[in-house]
Amino acid sequence: MGCVDLCYRERRHRKKLKQFQRVEIKVKMDCEGCERRVRKSVEGMKGVTKVTVDPKQSKLTVEGFVQPNKVVQRVMHRTGKKAELWPYVPYEVVPHPYAPGAYDKKAPPGYVRNGLADPLVAPLARASSFEVKYTSAFSDDNPNACTIM
Repeated sequence: MGCVDLCYRERRHRKKLKQFQRVEIKVKMDCEGCERRVRKSVEGMKGVTKVTVDPKQSKLTVEGFVQPNKVVQRVMHRTGKKAELWPYVPYEVVPHPYAPGAYDKKAPPGYVRNGLADPLVAPLARASSFEVKYTSAFSDDNPNACTIM
């Protein structure tokens, strides 16, 4: 019975397989040495299949069976640079790309800050229920609107 119990425990404690995903990270790179250091920091990681570095956009793309938070922590630890998940999305995806919180001058061309993922970034990109009520209460189309003669 001891052997059967041991085999059963090993199967039960086995980690779930990670899904294949693409992780995009923003890391400031000034020179070719920084680019090489960032690339080398994640190439040896378990589960990584492809590493792409774009120094013009300060973007690191890692593909493989990895977790995004672990990749960011590894880049920060190995390079000593500040790293964060890629905060930009194409401007076609965002409903109001030129709202004050979504528009970012530091974003690469064709990208804006992701206002849907972080509600504090673009509060004007979404109208709350109170704002909708206020605008409809004073609308010309509303027959019960407040009017002053």
